[in-house]
Amino acid sequence: MSRKKGARSGIFFGAASGVITTIGLIAGLNAGTSSTSTVLGGILVIAVADSMSDALGMHLAEESKPGATHHQVWAATIWTFGTKFIFALSFAIPLLLLPLNAAVIASISWGMIVIVLLSFYIARARNVSSLPIIAEHLGIAILVVVLSHLIGDWISRAFAG
Repeated sequence: MSRKKGARSGIFFGAASGVITTIGLIAGLNAGTSSTSTVLGGILVIAVADSMSDALGMHLAEESKPGATHHQVWAATIWTFGTKFIFALSFAIPLLLLPLNAAVIASISWGMIVIVLLSFYIARARNVSSLPIIAEHLGIAILVVVLSHLIGDWISRAFAG
């Protein structure tokens, strides 16, 4: 297995995880707190802690593959961390530039665009129709946003002071 395969795994996993985790966090924290500082803080924590966690998980998963090379393992590890870190941080930009509600809409829209682009690339690489893959991945992303929003809303109502 080549270093390129490790890098590709890390890039796709990091990007998808960075998008799904962060838009879920944004939807949930916004619904629960309506606080820009809380949502921004959550994004920064995700960018650091979850990127490191995912990178370690990818490292262990790659090491467990028979025949995986040292270079492939580390390529997947580094690319997972870097890609997730950058994608997660990219969601902070709307929060720094826009009012909270507009920033949430912009962030979720950005996340959906990334999912569509990743899905389209995967479909092209596999030489299959892109529409079912895009629909499947967008469906999962939308479910994450809706469930996270509902959880944040419930937490806000259940534990309001």
